[in-house]
Amino acid sequence: MMSEGKIYVPDTSAILSGVFREYILDGKVSGKVVVPAYLLNYFEEQARKGSSIGYSGVRELSLLREAVESMPEVVELEYVYELPGSVRGQRDLSPDVVSRLVALEVDGVLVTCDELSATVARSMGIDVWVLPPRGEKEFFLEKFFGPDVMSIHLKEGAKPYAKKGVPGQWSFVSLREEPLTREELEDYVRQIFEMVRTNTSTSFIEYEGVGVVIAQLDLYRVVITKPPFSDGIEITVTRPVARLRLEDYNLPKKLLERLEKQAEGILIAGAPGMGKTTFAQALAEYYYRKGKVVKTIESPRDMHLPADITQYSRNYATSEEIHDVLLLSRPDYTFFDEMRDTKDFELYADLRLAGVGMVGVVHATSPIDAVQRFIGRVELGMIPSIIDTVIYVKHGRVEKVYSLETTVKIPYGLKEEDLARPVVVVRDFLSGDPEYELYVFGERTFVVPIKRHAEKISVENYKMKNALERALFKIIGDSGYEITINDADAVVTIRVPVDEFNYLAGKPRRKLERIVRRYGYDLDLKPSLG
Repeated sequence: MMSEGKIYVPDTSAILSGVFREYILDGKVSGKVVVPAYLLNYFEEQARKGSSIGYSGVRELSLLREAVESMPEVVELEYVYELPGSVRGQRDLSPDVVSRLVALEVDGVLVTCDELSATVARSMGIDVWVLPPRGEKEFFLEKFFGPDVMSIHLKEGAKPYAKKGVPGQWSFVSLREEPLTREELEDYVRQIFEMVRTNTSTSFIEYEGVGVVIAQLDLYRVVITKPPFSDGIEITVTRPVARLRLEDYNLPKKLLERLEKQAEGILIAGAPGMGKTTFAQALAEYYYRKGKVVKTIESPRDMHLPADITQYSRNYATSEEIHDVLLLSRPDYTFFDEMRDTKDFELYADLRLAGVGMVGVVHATSPIDAVQRFIGRVELGMIPSIIDTVIYVKHGRVEKVYSLETTVKIPYGLKEEDLARPVVVVRDFLSGDPEYELYVFGERTFVVPIKRHAEKISVENYKMKNALERALFKIIGDSGYEITINDADAVVTIRVPVDEFNYLAGKPRRKLERIVRRYGYDLDLKPSLG
């Protein structure tokens, strides 16, 4: 128990953490607690702006009074309404500065959880009591997150839910039957801010607005909304379920060579939760291992990368500031995570045209949608100079790769020779076949799919076909075999000349079966009669 008759002046950290209040309830504090009314006014002002810190501060001060009133013979509470003489008349003061000056004026003990504030107070000759971090029985995320949980969704008045599984294969399940109360969620918000305050190396507030907070707690990305932004308190927490290397994606050699030697304007596209950022993280680490200087622009900064890769926040700088910093720091590749609005696309294009290798991550339901998001934001003819490779990620795998080029031709579907014009051709990178043409006709920009009877081949099928061709070449050489992939029935049919058919019996056949089974197909081996 503390000494009798002392005067304690808490600062914002001591109030927000709730530790000082708990010490009072445990009988560890005796004497007088002096709270500058400036702190209450500060928390109220922040709460009216929609700040979660403001709401938490007002609530904790109310609970502090209840704690003191429950121990009337041991401790008393007094509010000081006048500012210390040295700062009287000044505006926009830090509440912690006011707490220190009040402690100095009343010859009291400053109560804080902040080591920096404690150091400053000691240099002023103030007695300091540094409270230890609150000893949580269990951080609330630990009871909700299991090994297979991708995200949790908590809202007052509703049951807590979680997404379980992996990108593209998940289920939405209830975590308990009882709805969450407002008090529970307010306590969770307090725990989040306490985690940010006590773990500054891995946790930080990325953005705070009216009724909105975006925070990063080590691996966890936290989004908090409350009135007036939302109709109630809601907390959404996501975390990566896998950390992969680029080699884990088993990309075709042709694509790896392009990424290493040629691609400098890359778009990684996909629907939400399909693994875009995970792939971008793997690609960033791949370039880093190759000796490239890599930097990122993120909002929020939730990619987990080596310390040598600098991560810039989009929320704390203007486009012009980011542009200047990146050009002066001369990275080989810059990763732009979560490109959303026009300014993001313009910044990507500007940096790319300045010679910086760019990798952008965009939400898109198909690979061509990613290209279309640049239409209207930059001139059509400049798009291939800005984007040379589009990688579409689905269910955590690379599903499609496009390359772009500009040529002068008669657009697909038109016939008159005098209609020739610059056309952006979007090709399937692996097969080389054109799939879309982009051109201007009149005042409109058209994106035209090219209809072909030729089979479109996915990345996975391309890899399987390559593996089969290599195996067949070793067994029967280049003997005119034909490989047909039927996706609907998941069957691969291989036709070989009759005189070579017997060479594929036994062990060679089993080798071919192992290859197709690796990709989820069955093998149908037939002699060619023609």
